[in-house]
Amino acid sequence: MECIYCWYWLADLCQQEGIDFVLGHALYMRAIHGVKTKNDRVDSLKIARLIRGGNFPLAYVYPAQMRPTRDLMRRRNHFVRKRAELLAHIQNTMTQYNLESLGSLSRSDRRRDKDIPGHFPDLVVRRIVQTDLQLIDSYDPIIKELDKKILSLATDHDQTSFHLLKSIKGVGDVLALTILYEVGQINRFSTRGEFCSYARLVKAQKQSAGKNYGTSGARIGNAHLRWAFSEASLLYIRGNQKARKYYHRLVSRHGKSKALTIIAKRLGTAVYYMLKRREPFHEQKFLNMNMKQAI
Repeated sequence: MECIYCWYWLADLCQQEGIDFVLGHALYMRAIHGVKTKNDRVDSLKIARLIRGGNFPLAYVYPAQMRPTRDLMRRRNHFVRKRAELLAHIQNTMTQYNLESLGSLSRSDRRRDKDIPGHFPDLVVRRIVQTDLQLIDSYDPIIKELDKKILSLATDHDQTSFHLLKSIKGVGDVLALTILYEVGQINRFSTRGEFCSYARLVKAQKQSAGKNYGTSGARIGNAHLRWAFSEASLLYIRGNQKARKYYHRLVSRHGKSKALTIIAKRLGTAVYYMLKRREPFHEQKFLNMNMKQAI
């Protein structure tokens, strides 16, 4: 990760000085010019030949003005995941000692109304749970303050796209901000297929002599976007009768896991066209998509 941020710093410096800067995709470059002997002289020669032949795999240089907010959003999501792990640990501890569940503990008022440590008879276990609760209470104000800060920054960068993303049922501030800052500039994707591939919503087919040999490249792309669209697909279905009917149609043909994957991919396609055309989400168009087009 440190190497990535060094390249970002170099890209910003070259832009300030008016120097042309080309950033190569490390994974694809390694696959193209892997050789037995590796040193700076061999690497520079290989890169020069790739650039001259038009085969140099370019990587996207994220806009400098949006980069700090994107990194802050990723850090915020990291804190949320750590908080979720602590809540899950408390619930798992109840199961471990065969104790009755206290229900959802995500809200602070519910935690205050219940004597959670006293629910455990063992004093040492009480101390473990109490430590988890203290950490959760420490994360809550930090996450709340970060939400306010990121939301205020988003209105300065691309307020229109932010509100367009929120037109999807179930997509709130967090998911809209995640998609907005992970995409950056939608115009860098020439087709919806490129966008869905970058968001890890589709896999590459492996074929030879007209036969399929599975898929590959499932982990190449943006993991944050993949998470955002997976969450969006679940929230879109929740409390939406039309969406649930569409979901059950997919389940009857493909099963639950594949059905959610299809909806996530369809939402990715919808977001691509929404940001390209600057249009809000059209639910009827989304639900009228036939099964073959949905896959």
